[in-house]
Amino acid sequence: MNLLVPPSQRETAPDPIALARRWLDQYGTAALATVVSTWGSAPVPVGGQLVVGPDDRFEGSVSGGCVEGDVIVEAAAAMADQGTRLLAFGVSEETAWRAGLPCGGEIKVLLEPLTLADDAADLDRILAARRDRRLITVVTNTTTGARRLYEPGKDTLREVAADVGVGECRLIDTPHGSVFVQSMAPPVRVIIAGATNIGQVLAGLARQIGYDVVVVDPRAGFLTEERFADIAGHVAWPGASLAALGLDVRTAVVALTHASHIDDEALSAALRSQCLYIGALGSRTTHAKRLERLKAAGFTDADLARIAAPVGLNIGAKGPAEIAVSILAQIIQVARGAQ
Repeated sequence: MNLLVPPSQRETAPDPIALARRWLDQYGTAALATVVSTWGSAPVPVGGQLVVGPDDRFEGSVSGGCVEGDVIVEAAAAMADQGTRLLAFGVSEETAWRAGLPCGGEIKVLLEPLTLADDAADLDRILAARRDRRLITVVTNTTTGARRLYEPGKDTLREVAADVGVGECRLIDTPHGSVFVQSMAPPVRVIIAGATNIGQVLAGLARQIGYDVVVVDPRAGFLTEERFADIAGHVAWPGASLAALGLDVRTAVVALTHASHIDDEALSAALRSQCLYIGALGSRTTHAKRLERLKAAGFTDADLARIAAPVGLNIGAKGPAEIAVSILAQIIQVARGAQ
């Protein structure tokens, strides 16, 4: 198996937690701002984060632009006195409109000052769980800043955290004060079987929204660094690649080669797993023949019903770019439970 671009060498969008950890090594201090409560149509959801370092350097967002300045000022004070803060901002409709938000309302932001001695180990554990695609839940007291981490199979999950679903975040009142429970599920991973033109666009779009992306294709002439710069790629048959990668409940598999022997191998591996989403490019006639082959291979009607084909939302898409958009939209729909 030829690993075209190892994940560790890919350029990715700055991650607030990873950047906070790096700044702790560089400067010894940082502050992490997390959205813990907001109005329903906010552009940054609960769990969105902004990291602030010395000299007002920052990365990320908590509101789309209208309160970041105030958060950065408060972060400097928090780093100076090492005090956790729960900030509440009332955003008028006029201010919200200027900032590009759809409406006014209130947003609450938990601001945590971080130091190398006190917080590096927790950040390392969160980043390790993310890297290994493990669920980790962070429970933080919004008054004291006391933080506990929980992983299935490793820690006894407190009752207050047990009620929060995978990937959910919630502000909860307890007898010991308000706590923010953040269930950090691994990011959705999109495995694209087929280094095609559609695959090129889909890989870039999926990366833009924060998904992990891997492209698999045994044809080295298709899967090149020039065509898939900074995207992890396996020049190998899908069966071997998908077995090596592992298919979990946060993984989407999309078959795009139009070569039945390659697509069928990717789909067979996906159908034997509990992966989040399975999609396959092709017309209804092509898909009917595909179903016959897969049924002959032992898959049931219930198994085959998991395949989204023709792939993507029915938006009348034409051409590689629009088809890629329709596929990504369908993956988002499934990942968000919006079906």
